[in-house]
Amino acid sequence: MNGPSRPKRIDAFLRWIGGVTGRGAQRSFRLRLAIQTILAATTISIGISFVRFYRAAAAGQLPLPQRPPGAEGFLPISGVMGLIDWAYTGRLNTIHPAATILVITAILLSLLLRKSFCSWICPIGFLSELLARAGRAVFGRNWRLWRWLDVLLRGVKYLLMIFFLWSILAMGRLGLAAFIESPYNRVSDLKMGLFFAHLSLTALAILVILAVGSMFVQGFWCRYFCPYGALLGIFSFLSPTRVVRDPARCTDCGLCDQVCMARLPVSRSRKVINAECTGCLDCLAVCPVGDTLTVRTAGRRWKPVQFAVAVFLIFILMYLGARSLGWWNNSITDQEYIERVQQLNTDIYRHTGP
Repeated sequence: MNGPSRPKRIDAFLRWIGGVTGRGAQRSFRLRLAIQTILAATTISIGISFVRFYRAAAAGQLPLPQRPPGAEGFLPISGVMGLIDWAYTGRLNTIHPAATILVITAILLSLLLRKSFCSWICPIGFLSELLARAGRAVFGRNWRLWRWLDVLLRGVKYLLMIFFLWSILAMGRLGLAAFIESPYNRVSDLKMGLFFAHLSLTALAILVILAVGSMFVQGFWCRYFCPYGALLGIFSFLSPTRVVRDPARCTDCGLCDQVCMARLPVSRSRKVINAECTGCLDCLAVCPVGDTLTVRTAGRRWKPVQFAVAVFLIFILMYLGARSLGWWNNSITDQEYIERVQQLNTDIYRHTGP
């Protein structure tokens, strides 16, 4: 016997990758975990390349190794600033263009497929989920805060979002353009990297609190404090994509409510339209009765695998499109990076904007 043919093996792999992982009321689609893992590994690779780039610049070694533009994914505020500046001027800034493209990609995904950027793409969201899993492994469960406290804390991320947007808009067109071209913003990616490389005790304490909080309360950072997630939630509310429940098939087991990372009452909803829905599809993965829960866009039904492919393709096509149009790499030369790295501790590189 020569074993199963290649097509059968591929078919078996597709069935496996499209299946679910996890136990009981904590199941999720294996494909989502795979995509999150791939993108998290990519993020780590970007971080390693960025450290190599910075060290070469600090040593003045020309030519510098390739600076990974994907590092600008950790500059979401710069990305929002770039988007607003683009609306003002009709052109994309060349200082942190990748940050702007990534913000546009996240908004586009939210408009089309809920806050899927948060649950399928974002490495911080993935880390938050891993911490929640660790909490369940150590303590046997995650906890939910009292309703009054949960509602109060959920408002924090919207207040932060409003603060940042107000700060950017208050700068005006000329002020925003000046900030984007400022010495500080030109090296804000390096400053961000150094911030994490040399954490103060205060910053370290905050990160520890967030990490421990994420073990006890699933999505502690994402649910209560992420202004980026708040912004995407507003666009997600406009999305035509919904998780739809068929009451005739529903057994009222409540598993979908238990697994929902946004704590939404899926089992009591005909359609899930809440802005907190991340489109993770865990509710579909855990449902014991087929076709009780489906995800639909304007009446069109998606299979979970199709939904996953759509999320990933939109993300990749936006990246490839930006590269082909010259909207991915910035215009800062190696020589300029070397000169500015030598001066990073001087006053002109102190933070002066949002």
